[in-house]
Amino acid sequence: MVAEPVPRRLALIVHPTRPVDRALATLTGWAAEHGVEVVQLAVDGKRHREAAAPGTLGEGDLVVAVGGDGTVLASLRAAAAQGAAVLGVACGSLGALTAVAADGIAGALDRVWAGDWTARSLPALGIGPADAPSDWAANDFVVVRRGAGQLVADIAVDDELYARLAGDGLVVATAMGSSAYSMAAGGPVLAAGTLAFVCTPLAMHGGSAPPLVVPADAVVTIEVSPGFGGFDIEIDGRKREGEQRRLRLALHPDKLTLVTFEGSGRGLTGLRKRRLITDSPRVLARDDRARG
Repeated sequence: MVAEPVPRRLALIVHPTRPVDRALATLTGWAAEHGVEVVQLAVDGKRHREAAAPGTLGEGDLVVAVGGDGTVLASLRAAAAQGAAVLGVACGSLGALTAVAADGIAGALDRVWAGDWTARSLPALGIGPADAPSDWAANDFVVVRRGAGQLVADIAVDDELYARLAGDGLVVATAMGSSAYSMAAGGPVLAAGTLAFVCTPLAMHGGSAPPLVVPADAVVTIEVSPGFGGFDIEIDGRKREGEQRRLRLALHPDKLTLVTFEGSGRGLTGLRKRRLITDSPRVLARDDRARG
C-alpha cells in the first residue's frame, strides 16, 4: 500500500451555525501540538465565524470541513482549484460525505499525517456557456422557475434533442448528487463509481420525459425559455447570478478528492443508514415474525 502525501497546512471551512466549538478546540489543539499551521478559508467571500487566521488555499493544504455534508460540498468547491483533498468532520449525524465524527478528529488527523488514508476521487459537472466551464457542481445543477408561470427548456445530449419540457425546471446531478434533490424529484440513484450523470425534470406539465441517465463522455445542452417570472440557477444548493439561457454541462472525472479511511463501497450502505433507502414494510414484518 502506497502512503498518501502528508499535508502542509490545515485550511478550515466551518459551518456558520452548528455547535462546532469542541471540534475546533480539538483540531487547533492537535495542530499546536504537532506544529501545523491552521488557516480559515472564506466561502463566497465571507467567513461566517472566526475559527482561525484568515488565509487562502495553497498547494499541499488539507481542507477540513467542520459541520456536515453541506460544509463538505462548499469545501470541495473551494478545494477544486488546487486539487486539494477534503476531510469532512460531522458535527451531528455522520453524513454521506463526512469521514469522521467530531469526537474522532484527533485520531483522523493522526492517520492523515501518517499517510494512512485513501483519496476518493469524485467527478464534477462543468457548467458554462462554452467549452471552458465557468462553474462546477459536485452534487447538482438546478434550473428552476422563479415565481408563477412555467419554465420551458430544450434538453439535448450531444446535440441530439431529448425533450422540450414545460414545468418547474430540471436537476442535473452527478452520481454523488443523485441521492439528493434528483432522487427527491423521482430520479434514479446512481451507485458510487457509475460513469454517468442524470437529468431529472421537475414537475413536468404533460408530455413524457422520464429521468435520463447520460454517459460520462456526453455533453448536455440546456436551452432555457423562462416564463414571465424568470428563472433561478442553483449549483450545489447555492443560487448563482446571471441569466445565461444556453448552458453546457459535461462531467469531468477525478475533479474532486475526499479523504476516506475505509472502503466507501457503492454508497448504498450509507443511504440505508440515513434511511433514505428503506425496505418494504412486508419484508420488515417478515423479519419481525422471524425474530419471534
